[in-house]
This record gives sequence, structure tokens and C-alpha cells, in this order.
Amino acid sequence: MDEGVPFRTIVKLLFIGVGLVLIVLYISFQARFLISGPQITLNNELPLLQNQRQVFLSGEAFNISHLWINDRQIYTDAQGGFNEPLVLENGYTVATLRAEDRYGRATEVTRTFVYAPASFIP
Repeated sequence: MDEGVPFRTIVKLLFIGVGLVLIVLYISFQARFLISGPQITLNNELPLLQNQRQVFLSGEAFNISHLWINDRQIYTDAQGGFNEPLVLENGYTVATLRAEDRYGRATEVTRTFVYAPASFIP
């Protein structure tokens, strides 16, 4: 009498299959950081017209190895946060935040400001 495949073999193969699927899902979930590349998020959107000479750009940067503001390297804290002062020139100023990951992929965030002292604002 032919009994077919033993029940224990079926259970073992089922556990191995489920385990492999879980491992693949976990690796895919963790790889999302490598796939997404560097990311910069600013916490506050400052107005274009400024009457203060100094503004602070603050936010978070994720999946980065280097971060610059106008080609000056800045650093993040352990959670990826940064808070950097930017001195505005008279008139028009462009602030460019650039981040790079360890694979050379880069992203940029650009903000513009116009500095006009309080006595010149209508």
C-alpha cells in the first residue's frame, strides 16, 4: 500500500518555504534605504523676504554620507537632524543643500531669500 509523502516531510517543506519567504521580505524591507537614496527634509519653510541678516535652515537628512550647504560641509546629529545658520547677503541669496550617499547618488534642495532690512520693507 502506497502512503505517498509522509506528513513530517510536508510540514518541514512548509516551514522551510515560509522561512525563505520571510527572509526575502525582511531583506527587501531593509534594502529600501539603499534603493531610495539620500533624502533631505526641511522642517520650516522660511518666507522669501527676510529682514534679518541670519536665518537658520533646519531639517533632517537620511541615507547620506555627506551634506553641504552652498558647498560648505555641515554635519548632522545621531538622528540625522541639522540646524545651520545662513548669513544673507544684501539682496538675493540662494541656499542649496546637497546630500550624497556612499554610492555617489546626490539630491539637492534649493531655497531663495531676499534680504531687505526692516527700514526698506514697505
